[in-house]
Amino acid sequence: MKIAIANDVTLIAEALRRIVVASHEHEVIWTARDGSEAVRLAADARPDLILMDLLMPEMDGVEATRRIMEASPCAILIVTASPDQNTNLVFRALGAGALDVTATPILAGNIGSDQQLLAKIRTIGKLIRHEPAAEGTRIPALPDDGQPAQTVKHLVAIGSSTGGPMALAGILRAWTPPPGVTAVIVQHIDQAFSDSFARWLSDQAGFPIDVIQDGGRLLPGHVMVAKTNDHVLLDAHGRLSYCPEPAEYAYRPSINVFFACVARHWTRGATGVLLTGMGRDGAEGLLAMRQAGHDTIAQDRASSAVYGMPRAAAELGAAASILPLQDIGAALRRRLSALPSLPSSCLPGAARNAP
Repeated sequence: MKIAIANDVTLIAEALRRIVVASHEHEVIWTARDGSEAVRLAADARPDLILMDLLMPEMDGVEATRRIMEASPCAILIVTASPDQNTNLVFRALGAGALDVTATPILAGNIGSDQQLLAKIRTIGKLIRHEPAAEGTRIPALPDDGQPAQTVKHLVAIGSSTGGPMALAGILRAWTPPPGVTAVIVQHIDQAFSDSFARWLSDQAGFPIDVIQDGGRLLPGHVMVAKTNDHVLLDAHGRLSYCPEPAEYAYRPSINVFFACVARHWTRGATGVLLTGMGRDGAEGLLAMRQAGHDTIAQDRASSAVYGMPRAAAELGAAASILPLQDIGAALRRRLSALPSLPSSCLPGAARNAP
């Protein structure tokens, strides 16, 4: 791939260049010392991928990412010194269109951190090429523990990738799951940042966001997010688990895998929502949900940071509705307002508040 680097520290920029060149798989076509220079160079010589720092003079990585995605869209990987100390900037950059984030190898202090960077670059290369991992979506079998499902009457399954954090925050500011409804979010994000992502999203939404635990169950009235790079599975009893298979999927966690589980196992009401993102993940799974009789929504082109996944869904006829981002929360509110009410013992937090 043709790779560019945006970093104002000469030592770090040179270290990144050497790591990329030493792989013999890619070439570095330019290096920018600040965000504004990166915007200009991307317009003059668009790379396949930019390794973008967050904290730079003149223009930071968030604003540079936003402008590049508007004028000269390409894949962007945030490579920054302390991503765990700059979570707000990290998720703003991901919301602006960056694909992923990783620590700067020269500063990470971890053996093999350069290989971790190259592994992320290879994965992004697969996404850019839209390499199919396999024909169809394979769902690993789940053992049946025989436990009954909790009082979840409707499941909202949301998948997002590039630009997803800000899109999700917008939806959750406009809509909160009512009693009897659970929302499960599968966002393409490295597991090192999943807990931070849940906290950031909770701050944006104004209510707690739960991280899915392996073997946990759907919680009525809650929003739950995936926490690992493994795929999220759902059984007929509302039990959630993680599985590394299919191992060859570049999209991790895979939206297709979770949507397909919903289509196959969930017999109650469900709504699938596919948001902005590069590639095609989620399109086949959304189609499976629609064919199973569930409601489906895809984000429209104009409001998507990257119109890849929603476009694939639209081309397949997987989306019953194609809506601007600002209308999706209101649409969920209208469609789910008619659900029958639950007894007070089933309301979210009832068990936690009991004496």
